[in-house]
Amino acid sequence: MKIAIYGAGALGGYFGARLVQAGYDVAFIARGAHLDAMRRDGLRVESALGDVHLADVTATDDPARIGAVDLVLFLVKLQDTTAAARALAPLLGPDTAIASFQNGIDGWRMIGEVVGDDRVFGGSAYIFADVRAPGVVRHSGTLARLVFGELDGPPSDRVRALDTALTDAGVDHEVVDNVRVRTWEKFVLLSAVSGVTSLTRLPLGGILADDACASLFRDALEETTRVGLRECPALAADIGERQFAFARSLPAGMRSSMFDDLERGKPLELEYLSGSVSRLGRSHGLETPVHDVIFRALSPYRNGRP
Repeated sequence: MKIAIYGAGALGGYFGARLVQAGYDVAFIARGAHLDAMRRDGLRVESALGDVHLADVTATDDPARIGAVDLVLFLVKLQDTTAAARALAPLLGPDTAIASFQNGIDGWRMIGEVVGDDRVFGGSAYIFADVRAPGVVRHSGTLARLVFGELDGPPSDRVRALDTALTDAGVDHEVVDNVRVRTWEKFVLLSAVSGVTSLTRLPLGGILADDACASLFRDALEETTRVGLRECPALAADIGERQFAFARSLPAGMRSSMFDDLERGKPLELEYLSGSVSRLGRSHGLETPVHDVIFRALSPYRNGRP
């Protein structure tokens, strides 16, 4: 199976490297200094699950240099989704599938609007990783899991093919029939962690150690839960409380990728995290005051440092 990793940052670099280790033909689509370093020095992954150094990787910023593949793992930032989806054409053969492992709940819809919904299936990535330096991915902790499946219906041949590849690569993963529910479960936590860590400029432990901040975080979880129950009725009504309890088990120093992007002066996924909660809340007549404030307070930073 020939695979393209579109958006070979921290997540794409980690999971792509594991697939290369297993002998799969993987091409990385990246940009900037990270791409330059991968071309010059290869790709390094630092991980408690095993370090990797791929001295020679296929890396480019031009999908036309790769050609048609069997599967695209789509991991670009949400604000870049439409432009990246339009650039997919050289990668697409008659049966090419696209698996979106992006944050939020909008990625697969935006990809499908460009290339057709029938090509896309969805999933969620559970991993704490960052690009420590160009060409170097740092995986923090031991959690590195993918959950995925068809948007409607049982696992298909293309889902089973990815299942086999990840098994060969030793990557923890789960194939599910209810991928929309699982994505919303993650989004309840992700929207709150991203928004509140970025708003307060504190890691998760600092938020939970302060009663006022912990209350703000809990309110953000509950707002997304209420919206999620309207959008995805199969979502468990107590998911907000469950995610609050789970958050207490996470490392105190955990930061969101949006907080990292904010500090580095990069564009934010704000519109598709707290922004989506606010937008969907309005469509259902629900109030979302915490996410409204997060969106408004961080709005000047949406396109990078103002």
